[in-house]
Amino acid sequence: MKKGIIIFSFFFLLCSKVVAENITEYSESAILVEASTGKVLFEKDADLRRAPASMTKIMSMILIMDAINDGNLKLDDKVIISENASSMGGSQVYLNTGDSYKVEELLKAIAVSSANDAVVAMSEKVGGTEEKFVSMMNEKCKSLGCINTNFVNPHGLDAEGHYSCAKDMSLMATYLINNYPEILKFTSIYEDYLQRPDGSSTWLVNTNKLVRFYPDVDGLKTGFTETAGYCLTATAKKNNMRLISVVMGVDTPDNRTSDTVKLLNYGFNSYKIKNIYEKDKVITEERVERGKEETVKLILLEDATELLNVNEKEKEYTINVKVEKLVAPLKKGDKVGTAEIMDNEGNILKEVPITVNKDIKKANLFDYFKRNFNTLIGGKKIIK
Repeated sequence: MKKGIIIFSFFFLLCSKVVAENITEYSESAILVEASTGKVLFEKDADLRRAPASMTKIMSMILIMDAINDGNLKLDDKVIISENASSMGGSQVYLNTGDSYKVEELLKAIAVSSANDAVVAMSEKVGGTEEKFVSMMNEKCKSLGCINTNFVNPHGLDAEGHYSCAKDMSLMATYLINNYPEILKFTSIYEDYLQRPDGSSTWLVNTNKLVRFYPDVDGLKTGFTETAGYCLTATAKKNNMRLISVVMGVDTPDNRTSDTVKLLNYGFNSYKIKNIYEKDKVITEERVERGKEETVKLILLEDATELLNVNEKEKEYTINVKVEKLVAPLKKGDKVGTAEIMDNEGNILKEVPITVNKDIKKANLFDYFKRNFNTLIGGKKIIK
């Protein structure tokens, strides 16, 4: 029986490979990944360095969202448009020097209309200068494991030494979506308006037409230059599975759409996600030293999932908790250990970070007195 399963799995993967190769006929390079597991479902010359065009803005949006997450930037902060930003060519929303816009408005212009002037304005806001922001982009790339990427600007217009690859773009997209799913609120907009300081408005239309014409697509970023050709990093979620596809070096926008749609269809038709344990699920309870409370419940920081092919049978799973000694103060959201998710054969499928289900403050002298007093009354040994 086991031999039969192995033969079937090999045959399935072989057929999948053939099918996938046939559906990326227009792309110089491509990749398809599942976002929650990071598993690659298909790749074609995914490490090939190419001009990424406006897909560059995925990294720019990452740094903007990082700044918001770190508390260094707010969506309602005002950004003054510099002459450098307003002079940008290519795709733009024609921002005027000296005008003021909220971060949220500029982020929308970047995500929907791929506005070069908006992304330069934001690069100056976040990095202090455009050059410093670009340095931050490359530093972030390295931290994500992108080894075939080098950016020289935040927008993606052709420039010597500005390159990436399909695999690296998928790593950036996965990071952005997994850490800041709220970005999809912007990238899923098909059309909207940018309100200008003088009371007029500019019509924004998404350069990614799939957000309107392909069910479940809610991002992420298109690109085109003479050097790059047509490219697209797309994402869609269906049946609890999120896919991210990247196609690069395509000759026409229609062929770019064709390869992307076929890749997404292939992924959704061939694979499924098993949600093993949900995020925030209580998995155990542990003792806390020096805390106002003596014990705390531990929860998963993210969903524990496994990627299966559509014909694969459901499995049974066990969980092994690995936690160091817990000492107060503790903060919900901080990693305190890991949970090893194992199948019924003892194979570790995934390691998921663990946190406490609530903040635990450090105990004070009164807490110790009260605790030891209650212990003495009960006739038990004093706790130190």
